[in-house]
Amino acid sequence: QVQLVESGGGLVQAGGSLRLSCAASGRTFSRNAMGWFRQAPGKERENVAAISWNGGSTYYPDSVKGRFTISRDNVKNTVYLQMNSLKPEDTAVYYCAAVGIYYSGTAYYEYEYHYWGQGTQVTVSS
Repeated sequence: QVQLVESGGGLVQAGGSLRLSCAASGRTFSRNAMGWFRQAPGKERENVAAISWNGGSTYYPDSVKGRFTISRDNVKNTVYLQMNSLKPEDTAVYYCAAVGIYYSGTAYYEYEYHYWGQGTQVTVSS
């Protein structure tokens, strides 16, 4: 059974930092693109970071560029999201996702991802 388990969410003040982790089990994702999405109440889920299988390519939307950094450790089958200079508008449930097949680049759209974690809440207070 494939599982993606996120951790590291919580409550932080504006300007603070959090580091999310996503540990995969049940199969290896060392040859698969992975990403992080978030969904705020009343809003659609959006991609906030994506990384290629070897970490050579990354993607960030303008809303988080320069503040968020995605990385991965293929030995540990884990992907990370370092979030700095957090803003109240970053408040959301954050989801880890993995593409199920080999993917040479980054995956942007939800439909490209086959596996999803259960989500971890990030709340940024003003």
